[in-house]
Amino acid sequence: MKKILIVFILIISSFFTVWGSVIASGDLTKQEPITVDVQLGDTDNSYLFVPSSLEFETGKLYKLVIHNVGKTKHYFSSEGLSRSVFTRKAQVLGADGKAIAEIKGSIREIEVYPGGTAEWWFVPVKSGNINDLKCTIKGHEEAGMVGKITIK
Repeated sequence: MKKILIVFILIISSFFTVWGSVIASGDLTKQEPITVDVQLGDTDNSYLFVPSSLEFETGKLYKLVIHNVGKTKHYFSSEGLSRSVFTRKAQVLGADGKAIAEIKGSIREIEVYPGGTAEWWFVPVKSGNINDLKCTIKGHEEAGMVGKITIK
């Protein structure tokens, strides 16, 4: 009986050691974000996202860095992405690269002025194909400023 009790205690303690490491690996406060850069740009004939196709995985922390390299303001807008992620924060960076504003909560659209940069920190929680990435400024979507997002 004593041997069975010792074996049972060893099994239980092993289970909690393994389970504890699984729980800690999901602790987003300890995850380093995966940085994904997107450029918003314009030429004489078209507007674009570079890259125009983005891929994320559920449960991982991302820092989406959005740079406007164009001559006009642009929007990074995706209702589908907004509904599929938990937003940790969004922040606006000054010319020196330091945060000058931080937004918390649900984000559907981010406006970035020429030469500006914004960061959106999020964790995808729902997988799927999202085909509604666009710039909602009049004429930009029609001129090619659209994209696709895949969440695995």
